[in-house]
Amino acid sequence: QVQLVESGGGLVQAGGSLRLSCAVSGNTFSLNAIGWYRQAPGRRREWVAAISSGGGTNYADSVKGRFTISRDNAKNTVYLQINSLKPEDTAVYYCNAGRYIGSDYYGGGYWGQGTQVTVSS
Repeated sequence: QVQLVESGGGLVQAGGSLRLSCAVSGNTFSLNAIGWYRQAPGRRREWVAAISSGGGTNYADSVKGRFTISRDNAKNTVYLQINSLKPEDTAVYYCNAGRYIGSDYYGGGYWGQGTQVTVSS
């Protein structure tokens, strides 16, 4: 019902920046919020940021001040600007269709294919 396609990953040096995109299509009536997650080899997938249908945002402590999530509803696209990158940010980044209940983001079962971000030291 919901299709997600990530893009924009790549190889950057520590301190560099990337802009990730998540193209959203399908029925987003119920799952109208988007979260970004990342997963490094051998580690569990972790939540990093989320944005509500109205543009409210939340961030994991590890990325506050460095990452910015935004959305362009007219283009059905959600962005994640990732700045001041560190080697520990290296991971596959995924977007997820979910929803907000109150001020809390709850991830759903719809994922994109992921985009690789590699940060060299």
